[in-house]
Amino acid sequence: MLGFSFSAVAEESQNELPQVIIETSEGAIEVTLRPDIAPETVDNFITYAKSGFYEGTLFHRVIPGFMIQGGGFDENLKQKQTRSPVPNEAKPTAKNLRGTIAMARTSAPDSATSQFFINLTDNGFLDAGVRGPGYAVFGKVTGGMGVVDAIASKETVRSRGMADVPREPIVIHSVSVRQTDTTAE
Repeated sequence: MLGFSFSAVAEESQNELPQVIIETSEGAIEVTLRPDIAPETVDNFITYAKSGFYEGTLFHRVIPGFMIQGGGFDENLKQKQTRSPVPNEAKPTAKNLRGTIAMARTSAPDSATSQFFINLTDNGFLDAGVRGPGYAVFGKVTGGMGVVDAIASKETVRSRGMADVPREPIVIHSVSVRQTDTTAE
């Protein structure tokens, strides 16, 4: 749960929060996004998803006991052209706990574009204020955590100057946004 009761909000209004399905070569991951805590980050992620940007990208960095990262490199490990970065919306109350999704970035706080990561464990050192500006949590895996764990268990190698690359590519086939119309029955 996020530090400020993700569960309470999710239980009351999960149908009102945007949800995405990340279809991978290992299976589907359902993520509930939190525009109430990271509105620009969620809008950015949804824009990339709706444009088809993530199709054919990889989970290119997999570190057991830490996180899985994807959304920026194609199957040849060539970085895709992105839009402008978004401001870092990390908050001390939005914790990098197991199953949360956050934006990857460089050492510059406001450098996040398309890449994201899913925390495999509680990674408090990534929270805002612990060792700097932190990494913006913008949602939580609400289905398919077993898929996330399966990805985390894959053998990794060094490839094209990058470490922790799965030996067998973990492909993101699509990221689709679920309609959240609560008026339709």
